[in-house]
Amino acid sequence: MCIEGTALARQASRLLRLLSLRGPQGRGSPGRRQSGMTLIELIMFIVIVSVGIVGILTVLNITARNSADPLIRKQMLAIAGGLIEEVEMQPFTWCDPNDPNVATATGTAGCTIVEGLGPETVNGVSEARTSTTYPFNNVNDYYVNGGYQLPSPITDITGNNLAPAGYSATITITPEALDGVGDTTPGSAALRIAVTVTHGSDSLTLEGYRTRHSPNFAP
Repeated sequence: MCIEGTALARQASRLLRLLSLRGPQGRGSPGRRQSGMTLIELIMFIVIVSVGIVGILTVLNITARNSADPLIRKQMLAIAGGLIEEVEMQPFTWCDPNDPNVATATGTAGCTIVEGLGPETVNGVSEARTSTTYPFNNVNDYYVNGGYQLPSPITDITGNNLAPAGYSATITITPEALDGVGDTTPGSAALRIAVTVTHGSDSLTLEGYRTRHSPNFAP
């Protein structure tokens, strides 16, 4: 009996000790504040974040695909700027610069070779933009009905490449009435210069004006 009583006492003590561990500080305490997330909450969080990321990436992909490449736009702008400067820097005289009377003529009546819209013929040879004999030497020379076309690869007036392959350009010369200067006739003293550069489906246009402010200046 003594032995059995002692064993029961030990078991009861062990049970009380276990119950005491599950009290306010114990692992099984209902009042214990829990931290972290359950597995279901974690899965839901991953699903929601994944859907959001897919939506954002889709919008970014559409935006990038439909927007112009900044490098291409910069190249187009550089080409257009170079070409419009080339045209504007040309003489704008009454006589073709190859005419010996270019520096003294007081109008087209004093010219042997009158400078009109389009390239002139000198000594039986038509002027050409990159010709080494009779190149374009007047703003008017760039006039072509429908625009002067520069196919790819675009070159400068000396024949050197201005841009890599894939770019093309059109130069349009239009007689213009500009604030009392010039009119819309072929002999207008004011011209509007438009340069359109194209790459694939993208295009860019720069415009400028040139007046006949120095009709006898032909360097």
